[in-house]
Amino acid sequence: MRVLVCDDEQLARDRLVRLVDTMEGVEVVAEAANGREAVQAARRMQPDVVLMDIRMPDMDGMEAAACLARSEQPPALIFCTAYDEHALDAFRVRALDYLLKPVSRDDLSAALARARTLTRAQRAAVANELPQAQASQRRQHISARTHRGLELVPVEDVRYFLADQKYITVRHSGGEVLIDETLKDLEAEFGDLFVRVHRNALVALNYIEGMEQAPAGHHQLRLRGLEDTLVVSRRHVAGLRKVMLRL
Repeated sequence: MRVLVCDDEQLARDRLVRLVDTMEGVEVVAEAANGREAVQAARRMQPDVVLMDIRMPDMDGMEAAACLARSEQPPALIFCTAYDEHALDAFRVRALDYLLKPVSRDDLSAALARARTLTRAQRAAVANELPQAQASQRRQHISARTHRGLELVPVEDVRYFLADQKYITVRHSGGEVLIDETLKDLEAEFGDLFVRVHRNALVALNYIEGMEQAPAGHHQLRLRGLEDTLVVSRRHVAGLRKVMLRL
């Protein structure tokens, strides 16, 4: 069984690695110092289990768990943390177990034994039951499945969300990705960072440069760093003007 260990403290990672090394049929295939590194390492190494801390910089364990659950073959998640107040949130993201530090060998062995009984297909079936808003707090990253695997886009880099039938195009500083979410859910989660300019578009407030009237008569929005513009629907023009006055 392949294990990935994620903790922002080197000593904590070293201890978990030593415990795993004493167990037969289990090996540590990668280590990570935060949730972002864990997601990237999981994409490369395809571990069966991730031992995950919760409070970490850049991306915490809960957000990383939500991202990993979107993988085509999600690993089993076992949280290893010094804080017991996150237990309910951990099981909301379908964690297999929740171990308090200092993690004992017996507890870890029992948790890994339970993980061994789950097939990847079973873990994928559980992940598919997760709601769209998997993390207990607002995400800092948007996760998308691409031909390169699971990609993470920082929310602060997103220029706009554009709905097109079933999928949402996420335009960001490095290009664009497609996600299977709804504008309604994105607006509910990021409503203070983005503004609705059309029934199919949410735009990042930080990147709005100006609004102008096009020769065809409709209004369009210019965004900093982008050559393309977005159409502003009539019903949103007045509200957008008010928002821009506050920027």
